[in-house]
Amino acid sequence: MAIEREQRGFALLIAVIFMSVMLTFGLALGSLGYKQQVLASSAIESQYAFYVADAALECALYADQKLNTFAFNKNLSAPAPVMMCDATAPVSVVTLSHTAALWVTTTRFLLDSGKRCADITVYKPVVATVGSTYIFSQGYDVPCAIVAAPSGARFVSRGLNARY
Repeated sequence: MAIEREQRGFALLIAVIFMSVMLTFGLALGSLGYKQQVLASSAIESQYAFYVADAALECALYADQKLNTFAFNKNLSAPAPVMMCDATAPVSVVTLSHTAALWVTTTRFLLDSGKRCADITVYKPVVATVGSTYIFSQGYDVPCAIVAAPSGARFVSRGLNARY
């Protein structure tokens, strides 16, 4: 009889240990799945930001090379050049610098039917030599209103540049 009393609850102990291991394993898999979901979601948003940056860069290249929109203006009080992109007017155009040697402008566009935002900065020197024009495009996966006043919002940005 003494031997039977010592082994009482042994099956319960094994069951509790087994369930603890299985619960830990399940929680680890759940955590891994959640992290994979977050990574996949951010990869998609990163792709949106990249494509918006690419579209804005192509728009700026077309405006500069085909339409001569960013031609250097010697008049230092001249307004910043305004370009159209995706058949929409820019949200804002800012002249960052306009000196006798360099004109720097930044233009902000709403693209993708207003769902995405892009900033285009053009550095245009007075002397048009090879490798003198520099265009930087920054794409965001959110509308321009969120970029202007994020107030804690999370968003992805990707940038591209061209120099010619």
